[in-house]
Amino acid sequence: MLKILVVGGAGYIGSHMVKFLGRRGCSVTTLDNLSGGYQEAVLYGDFILGDVADRALLDTLFSRNRFDVVMHFASFIQVGESILHPFKYYQNNLSATLTLLEAMQAAGIDQFIFSSTAAIFGEPQQIPIDETHPQNPINPYGRSKWMVELMLQDLERAYGLRSVCLRYFNAAGADPEGQLGERHDPETHLIPLVLQVASGRRSHLSVFGQDYPTDDGTCIRDYIHVEDLCVAHWLALQSLVKGDPSQRYNLGNGQGFSVQQVINTVQEVTGRNIPVVYERRREGDPARLVADSRKIRQILGWAPQFIKLSQIIEHAWKWECQHLHPG
Repeated sequence: MLKILVVGGAGYIGSHMVKFLGRRGCSVTTLDNLSGGYQEAVLYGDFILGDVADRALLDTLFSRNRFDVVMHFASFIQVGESILHPFKYYQNNLSATLTLLEAMQAAGIDQFIFSSTAAIFGEPQQIPIDETHPQNPINPYGRSKWMVELMLQDLERAYGLRSVCLRYFNAAGADPEGQLGERHDPETHLIPLVLQVASGRRSHLSVFGQDYPTDDGTCIRDYIHVEDLCVAHWLALQSLVKGDPSQRYNLGNGQGFSVQQVINTVQEVTGRNIPVVYERRREGDPARLVADSRKIRQILGWAPQFIKLSQIIEHAWKWECQHLHPG
């Protein structure tokens, strides 16, 4: 039985991963300070309330448990906030991760799966974006993630710590069974925002820019179902356990959907009208962000199952109706 520590396992993606691992017979422990997660979202294994920056807590945890692999999801993720409050992002996303890695190395744990991001690439130089694309993040959020990736390369050379970094594009959707879903506070992701308008929790959707060089003038993004992300983590876990070398993978469907396509699909799925207020473009928003995920498909055999935008939205709408807008 694999013994896994999931750091940030009470958050959006982490909680789905905990369920995924628990369903497959793994022994799972979640460490989360609940700054952005919910304890009731941890459906399997043990839960420890604590901060990943607490070295004493980590040392105690690792002395009492022999974990095979650590999965790390506990990051702050808002690009705009990272620009306004860079200390917060470097302290949590970088410094606290360093503390975790130091404690792992001291305890002899040498397998690590890191939740990275497409933000490490900065402004796209080509579409789709593969792993060879230059890394030039343009905000503290992206830089904090890229610095961790660089640290991991150095730690492998020095200590033999093997890692897999999974660079998400736009995580979306919800647990197909309806037990888990996305509930950030504040919410900044497009699909849950549109669904909150559909459910009546918001009066309208703000769309930033309708003059991009795309078919309908709105930005195009690559949305990947959270369950498909979990499968990618599972395959990465199996790869590390087998002794495979460290890897870096881009994760996306390989197809993009515009903001307007998301709005139209939400209206079709929900049968609700979505009032829209168009505003000026936001600085730093590229017209297109689409992943080239052929590497993980070829090496690990990953194949996303929920590739239709309507499927992603249907699962997220089920969560919105059942858990966030009763009746």
